[in-house]
Amino acid sequence: EPAPHPPRVHAKHPNHDRRHRPVPQAAHHASADRGRDRWRRACYAASVDAPKEPKAENLTWHAGEVDASARRKAHGHSGATLWLTGLSGSGKSTLAHRVERLLIERGAFAYVLDGDNVRHGLNVDLGFDPKERQENVRRVGEVARLFTDAGAIVLTAFISPYLEDRALVRERLQPLRFIELHVAADVGVCEARDPKGLYAKARRGEIPQFTGISAPYEAPIDPELRVDTGALSIDESAAQVIAYLESTGVL
Repeated sequence: EPAPHPPRVHAKHPNHDRRHRPVPQAAHHASADRGRDRWRRACYAASVDAPKEPKAENLTWHAGEVDASARRKAHGHSGATLWLTGLSGSGKSTLAHRVERLLIERGAFAYVLDGDNVRHGLNVDLGFDPKERQENVRRVGEVARLFTDAGAIVLTAFISPYLEDRALVRERLQPLRFIELHVAADVGVCEARDPKGLYAKARRGEIPQFTGISAPYEAPIDPELRVDTGALSIDESAAQVIAYLESTGVL
């Protein structure tokens, strides 16, 4: 049986409290309540909209002879999906590939599903309007589900900007382990980095529907793990992820 979902863990910069102005308590609670309400609505919408049955008929699910415990014994760890979400330039792919390397070095079965890479093949037919973004996330979620069922630790590096889409993936992966990891560099940090020159193009109006500039990003309300890659180095960020996997029994 899959392990119960672990408590949320948040990686903070040592000067986190000094870097943020205090918020009046009543305003803070009101904002938090609104955020939780949005998250609950997204989860409910995902559970309602999730396909319950295949469109095709005359299908039969064939159960295999290998269960999760046998796969854990073979691999030395549990299967899990680490869903890295964050703005362009936040460091999702960099962090995912560094964690993948660390996992492989210790003999784990790990693989990265990268947003740009997947659009060269599986999702080559999809653009960036809201419906196509939703389908992009749905397809990747199904691939991640297969990897996780096989006992892999799969790291997905996608902006995946909408709460509802991420909630749908979480719903589809049940009862497998889904870990939402917010790569939490803010838009100022990401735009200053701009490794692909995309923010500059978006500011000039050359890229429509660019997340964080002309399209929304709905940050996770209560992720399992939040890593501030604007404050932490890549080594510190990756170590935080590995420590989380160790402390929650994935490794």
